[in-house]
Amino acid sequence: MRTALQLILLFITSTAFAQTRISGAVTDERGAAIPGANVSIEGTYDGASTSLEGVFQFETSETGAQNILITFVGFKAFRQLVNLVGEPIQLQVALREEINQLDAVVISAGSFTAGEEKRRTVLKAIDIATTAGATADIAGALNTLPGTQKVGESGRLFVRGGDGSETKTFIDGMLVANAYSPSAPNTPSRGRFLPFMFKGTSFSTGGYSAEYGQALSSALVLDSKDKAELNQTDLGLLSVGGDVAHTQVWDRASVSGKIQYTNIRPYFGLINQEIDWITPPASIEGSTAFRQEVGEHGIVKFFGNFNHSDFKLNNHDILNPNQKTPFAYANNYGYGNASFLQALNDSWSVKGGLSYNYNENNIVLNDSPIDEVEKAIHAKLVFENTVSDHVELKFGVEQLQSNYEASRIDSLSLKQTVAFSTPISAGFVEAELYASKYFVTRAGVRTEYNGLIDKLNVDPRVSIAYKPFTYGQFSLAYGQFRQATQNQFLRINQNLEEEKAEHFILNYQVINNQRTFRAELYHKRYANLVKFINGNPEQLTNAGDGYAQGFELFWRDSKTVRNLDYWISYSYLDTERDYLHFPTPSTPSFASAHNFSVVGKKFISEIKSQVGVTYSYSSPRAYNNPNSESFNTGRTPVYQDLSVNVSYLPKPFLIIHLSVTNVLGRDNIFGYDYSEAPDSNGNYLSRAIRQPAKRFLFLGVFFTISKNKSVNQLPNL
Repeated sequence: MRTALQLILLFITSTAFAQTRISGAVTDERGAAIPGANVSIEGTYDGASTSLEGVFQFETSETGAQNILITFVGFKAFRQLVNLVGEPIQLQVALREEINQLDAVVISAGSFTAGEEKRRTVLKAIDIATTAGATADIAGALNTLPGTQKVGESGRLFVRGGDGSETKTFIDGMLVANAYSPSAPNTPSRGRFLPFMFKGTSFSTGGYSAEYGQALSSALVLDSKDKAELNQTDLGLLSVGGDVAHTQVWDRASVSGKIQYTNIRPYFGLINQEIDWITPPASIEGSTAFRQEVGEHGIVKFFGNFNHSDFKLNNHDILNPNQKTPFAYANNYGYGNASFLQALNDSWSVKGGLSYNYNENNIVLNDSPIDEVEKAIHAKLVFENTVSDHVELKFGVEQLQSNYEASRIDSLSLKQTVAFSTPISAGFVEAELYASKYFVTRAGVRTEYNGLIDKLNVDPRVSIAYKPFTYGQFSLAYGQFRQATQNQFLRINQNLEEEKAEHFILNYQVINNQRTFRAELYHKRYANLVKFINGNPEQLTNAGDGYAQGFELFWRDSKTVRNLDYWISYSYLDTERDYLHFPTPSTPSFASAHNFSVVGKKFISEIKSQVGVTYSYSSPRAYNNPNSESFNTGRTPVYQDLSVNVSYLPKPFLIIHLSVTNVLGRDNIFGYDYSEAPDSNGNYLSRAIRQPAKRFLFLGVFFTISKNKSVNQLPNL
């Protein structure tokens, strides 16, 4: 009896403390062993790590239904429900890669991104604002990047053989018409929007998303700032004017306003100018921004801007310089943009916007008035869906409406008017497909219907990126892009089709340890370019075409030397066009084969100053000399510019900023104008197109009033 009782107790004890052996192997989806993976019974301390061969084994006293949990960095956690009854369990597990936004491959072909919210940052927003020679102009700073050509008499972005009209600006996804302020003939204009307005900048020199249309060569995508965090007032006393701005913040909203007055007349009185000014440029500008957070992750934004500017000058005849023709220009501009972003749930979000542009030019040439008004409306709605870790989907619709009217008084004092509307309806769909964190494909298609010419177009776009190394990746991109013909040609022929370009891009990029290297090859084909029939500018067709191809290099280093940040860029361009008045295919006058820039910035703590230096070089540009038998064979001298700026911070809230362009005073020549008729010897006389002055000096004193005494305007310079 005693022996039987002992046997029963032994059976009960052994059953209560029975051990279950769990073993197996862990691999990735390709079958490669994963060493160091953590394998455990979820919620307990029982478990083991995989060996170098990816195998594991351990015992547990747990019983019943339990979850086996397997985790490893870079892979999705694996769970499997098992029933522990003392019998051995064998597992063969293949972990799925987790697409981590911080180290996953990204599309980099053709794109330079700035902004802290981006996964790969080449430039930060402050870099754009503090580049020497750019004078706080977004286009001026971006002109130091590869893919751009320095066209000093324009100031706009000319990208990869495209003219200034082929780069379009978008604010919060909305197209901006007339994004540059007016300027005198052959003098550089500035962008209407200052860098401090934006938290992120994406400058694409080709191959951009199907979301963006009506841009033939380049898209400059600007993301405005979210709700401000601090109340502050900013005052600026400038050598060319002054400004005042204030920001007011509430719990979930903020409003900002700024007014700026610019008058270059006193400055031109001190510095001799190439231009015979009657009334030098002056302008007044105001802007306001409102931000309201909605729900957990939503925000509504509104931005408004108005500007009035005017100037008057004398145009001197080339044959007879004493003969003057007065030219007066006044511009009124208004822009409004309302946008929203709202998360619908964990996987869906919606964004959209409505923008309005008003641009009015009043020109008086030799006492003959010419008036021009363009009104543009853009409405857009976009949905985004994270289908899974491997698939992201984006699709949307938009409507653009441009109304243009131009009028002039003819020689009989009769008013002649031309007016037309260009409605464009568009839709797009685009998906990003991650085969793994090393390989991603972005494929999309954009459709547009142009109501002016009654034509539907379909443009496919695709980009592929592969990351074979920890920090380096390759990208390929192809796409078709188009834009409506410019108004100056539609005034003459409203049946002109949209101009078209095809982009082919190969890119390699490495970003590691505050250093960036990029190399890019590209080829671009043009079609449907505007062409004069028999050289007559009153008879137009879409028979023009062309190509642009080349390669680009970019290097940036913020690590090697303490407090020194610099970048170097080089672009090679081979391009020809058969368009406008060209009798044969030729290199356009705005294109230069070689462009080189070095930008450096260093903060010197001992003197509380940031010093910036920019050197730019462009090879000779083509121009046509009517005295020559060959077309477009003239070449300008090379372009060189060395610019510096210094920002001195005697107090955290006070900045003294000095900027000087073309310090060495080089006489840069951008081309030549020729007389309309030959002189008595049968020669066409020329006049060089030069900078208005060899140097431009800017001095500003900036004050910031805020409870946070460390806040200042350095990022805005």
